[in-house]
Amino acid sequence: MEDEYDYNTLREVGRVSAEALEYSKTVVKEGAGFLEVAESLEEFIKGRGMQLAFPVNISVDSNAAHYTPEPDDKAVLSGSEIVKIDLGARKGEYLGDCAITIDLSGKNAKLVEAAEDALENAISMVKAGRAVNEIGREIAATASSKGFNTIRNLGGHGISRLDLHADIFIPNFDNGDTTTLEEGQVIAIEPFVTDGEGFVIEGEHLQIFQKTKEATTRSNDLRPISDFISDNYMTYPFALRWLKKGPVNDEFKIRRALNELARQEAIEGFPVLVERKKGMVAQSEKEMIVQKDGCEIVTK
Repeated sequence: MEDEYDYNTLREVGRVSAEALEYSKTVVKEGAGFLEVAESLEEFIKGRGMQLAFPVNISVDSNAAHYTPEPDDKAVLSGSEIVKIDLGARKGEYLGDCAITIDLSGKNAKLVEAAEDALENAISMVKAGRAVNEIGREIAATASSKGFNTIRNLGGHGISRLDLHADIFIPNFDNGDTTTLEEGQVIAIEPFVTDGEGFVIEGEHLQIFQKTKEATTRSNDLRPISDFISDNYMTYPFALRWLKKGPVNDEFKIRRALNELARQEAIEGFPVLVERKKGMVAQSEKEMIVQKDGCEIVTK
């Protein structure tokens, strides 16, 4: 597998992703705009010579994932939030993915600790031949021991050169899946821990998309946008706000084009995911290479 996969490039991507995550601690603060934070982190990654694996996610409180700012987002952090930052660098086909929770409120330290401990305990179990449900069992047990639930319909995943969520699903509880990890496999483990019910549903905020196939229209409005997506993001996730830097700056036309692409099933949207009972959510995530008797963390 070493001959087929450039692990050194993956390590570069992982290092930059981890550096960006560490940098997030300096920009996520009271009064900072969501757009300001996202663009600052995205420029940090680009400044290290990398592309973006996906738009920076800034999901607060009961929002678990998939919140990225709108093009002219005016929202600011009040200082009372629990903030999940999920990001990743990309170099060619190699993808980074990692996340951290920053508790601006100062009231959710135990929740954040539970997510971090669940991740570390899960990592200690990773090795070739390990069944994914055993990892999920450990994650849930760690959260439960601290008085919290895990989110059962979110979890970790495999990462391939073309797909951020590939090959394998790593649950946050024992779901009975005895699929085993393989040596050389690249995975991300990401416990989501909550004081709520433990399930997410789709919210209304939708700003992240991913191209799934070529569009068939020759519309003067749609074709330049579709081509821009193909040329710049291929099948990797992108944000609506990124498209305003392309050949069409008019947001109304961009939204109309996205609607047409969705109608043709040429793109898929990723709405914000919200804890069903509005519980607070903490997340912790690292990317690693599965080894015979353990793993190598690449987002460090």
